[in-house]
Amino acid sequence: MLSIVVDTNVIVSAFMSPNGNPAQIARMIRANDERIRLCCNAEILAEYTEVLKRKHFRFDEKEVDDFLNKVNKYSLFHEPPKSTFPMIDEKDRCFYDIAVHFGARLITGNMKHYPVESFVISPTEFLAKI
Repeated sequence: MLSIVVDTNVIVSAFMSPNGNPAQIARMIRANDERIRLCCNAEILAEYTEVLKRKHFRFDEKEVDDFLNKVNKYSLFHEPPKSTFPMIDEKDRCFYDIAVHFGARLITGNMKHYPVESFVISPTEFLAKI
């Protein structure tokens, strides 16, 4: 089983395009796929909620709620201490810190926002590993 942390941009992409790689990852999360374990914390769940419920996206409310409920139900939650590693976007620190804490793969579409680390991968790279 691979531990994963999924950046919000991947989740948004999944809702925008149901046939892409991010959507495949979101389906794995919804299904509680035995090959993965989603790692999360309150800050990440709050960001997923805030972004997915933005009015301009017009995502189906029931689908969003179902996804968020699955994240809450199936994720491994922890609140690690904040790292001091320099980050381009401070909002991304929570994803990085959870990935480091759990030794998880951090799946993102914004590679440039994170330090160059072998565990920071794109959705395509992740799916190739599964």
